[in-house]
Amino acid sequence: MAKSIRSKWKRKMRAEKRKKNAPKELAHLKNILAKAKTDVLMEDVKEIATVVTSKQLENENKTEADAMEGASNMKMDTDGKRNKKSLLDQHGQYPVWMNPRQRKKLKAERGKKKGKPKHPKGLAW
Repeated sequence: MAKSIRSKWKRKMRAEKRKKNAPKELAHLKNILAKAKTDVLMEDVKEIATVVTSKQLENENKTEADAMEGASNMKMDTDGKRNKKSLLDQHGQYPVWMNPRQRKKLKAERGKKKGKPKHPKGLAW
């Protein structure tokens, strides 16, 4: 289940929150381990978790933003391969965002047009 727009948004935001809080959590973990005075070595902790500084995250975000700007200037390849009226692509697939009710409606409209041609009334030759 859990495929509603709200749950997808919540999952996305939780993932971003995890990314943002990861360095703090790692520092907190190291601090606890240092106070515990156990036999655990910091090298073991480094194998488990990777430390990413905020500057590295900012650089990654900038490169992603630059890539998105470049991609937005170019026309997507999929735009030309989709029928604008029926919204079907070259393989007969509907877009991902379309719900089943809309698909069923469009399919019914296509089915109506494929029927036998009717003869006009009054002329039975």
